[in-house]
Amino acid sequence: MTVLSIRDALATHAEALKLREARNSVLTSNIANAATPNFKARDLDFQANYAAALGAGGLETSHEGHIATPASAAPGGLSWRVPVTAALDGNTVDLATEQMEFAENTLRYQASLQLLNRRISGLMTAIKGE
Repeated sequence: MTVLSIRDALATHAEALKLREARNSVLTSNIANAATPNFKARDLDFQANYAAALGAGGLETSHEGHIATPASAAPGGLSWRVPVTAALDGNTVDLATEQMEFAENTLRYQASLQLLNRRISGLMTAIKGE
């Protein structure tokens, strides 16, 4: 019988919430600086950071003829967003893109929160023996 701690049961959802919150902060900063000359838009790669937080990396090879896949990008790092159109003032924020990314990330944050709440509810039911 495998014993699962509460921390282990909630870790994936909690990590997703932390990363979604961090990404929302970055996207909010981009939107707030849409009119700031020379501001460079940034983004947080959720997938790479999530995989790194959960200990997932590149695939291991078992034969010298296999092609190795690299591990995910360095966790915690922000990348520069590549602008769709160049602005004359050097700003790389595309407001429509940032707003769309923010809305999608917020929706995914809410979904992660619902999953976490359901997981906690299931654990509470198991603890009570219902």
